Amino acid sequence: MAKLFFRYAAMNSGKSTQLLQIANNYESMGKTVALFTSAMDDRYGFGKITSRLNLQRDARTFSPELNFLAEDFGQTACILIDEAQFITPEQVHQLHELAHTRNIPVICFGLRTDFRGEPFPGSGMLLALADEIEEIKTICECGKKATMHIRIDADGRRVKEGPQVEIGGNARYRAVCARCFYRL
Repeated sequence: MAKLFFRYAAMNSGKSTQLLQIANNYESMGKTVALFTSAMDDRYGFGKITSRLNLQRDARTFSPELNFLAEDFGQTACILIDEAQFITPEQVHQLHELAHTRNIPVICFGLRTDFRGEPFPGSGMLLALADEIEEIKTICECGKKATMHIRIDADGRRVKEGPQVEIGGNARYRAVCARCFYRL
């Protein structure tokens, strides 16, 4: 039976790289995968899943209006979702139902919390409904395991206020351990 998986981590942990490797594994066996990424994240181009290792694939985009249950996945062997923190709680329910009623594994990769330490709504629901949850590990500059994020401004100073979503990579965010999150 297929499952809904949530693989979460701090930034720079290799989430997109792992997603692209899984896609490659399925496709090397002649199987079809459905790749999705957030329509909000166009840092590397619209509808692109890009790893920091410069691997890139085209993907369909999702926005809050997408109903995954209304999609025709045909002979799709696996659904892979990057930037899963941006899916809605309702979409998490759809993906959970899809995995269990259509027998298609759904693997979601994303952040657990924002720069304030608050959960993203989609991530919170993934933590509640996912059949399997896995943390992908990376390290803070101090050497401890990074589990949090801080947002920084153009001068490298920490930003503690602002909207939950502000797209940006290494120039806007840093992965940190909990100790550095509270100290910085």
